Amino acid sequence: MAFWDSLWPGREAQFESGNAATNSIVLSRRHATVSLTKQGALTGNLRVNLSWRMRTSDIEGRSRQSGRLLRPFKLFQPDVVQAHTQGVVNVDLDLGCMYELKDGTKGVVQPLGNLIGDLNAPPYIRLSGDDRFGAPSGETVYVNLDQRDQIKRLLFFVYIYDQTPAFDRTHAKVTLYPGNGPRIEIELDERAPQARSCAVFTVENVKGELIVRREVKFVYGFQSELDRLYGWGMQWGRGYKSRA
Repeated sequence: MAFWDSLWPGREAQFESGNAATNSIVLSRRHATVSLTKQGALTGNLRVNLSWRMRTSDIEGRSRQSGRLLRPFKLFQPDVVQAHTQGVVNVDLDLGCMYELKDGTKGVVQPLGNLIGDLNAPPYIRLSGDDRFGAPSGETVYVNLDQRDQIKRLLFFVYIYDQTPAFDRTHAKVTLYPGNGPRIEIELDERAPQARSCAVFTVENVKGELIVRREVKFVYGFQSELDRLYGWGMQWGRGYKSRA
């Protein structure tokens, strides 16, 4: 997107294919799907990364934005997040993945319950690390695409662990890094201040073709509500993280 496009929100970029400048595909409401198969991303590991940073209050944000419109080059300066003020919240976002394999096996990979999965055996999905502070590296889940024929569908989701709902106070993004082809970016940019969970995207095996679909659907409950929304049919109980 050109610099001047950022000053006029009505000018929408098209994201049907990879962006030559950034080598990325951005999934939006208008362009919500992409085929990993057609991108040639069918081998190796699919890396799915969640990253976020906290931001200050909306009132403060609006005042900064108006000031930046008067001084456009302020757009290139990052926000300063000050600690110990009412405008800042601590948010612990977690990345998880519900899976259904071709043999009917269903389950979840997530930090809660230390359900980290396995990359070389069913479910061929593994969680790497649990970022509790919004570090630049974020949280990552790997999917073994060499075993793609064993996978029926996946649902990647983000939830707030044991904290005040504050999706609207974070800049969160999920990025898919296939072994081949451009990365795929999904912004959690819709306002849902009371939501605790968000279905971010699905991956479905449709006659051998892996289709990624942007969802970005916020719910006010946790995994069980996402389960009902997408018809997984699993039983859920209270989970806890191991102490770090």
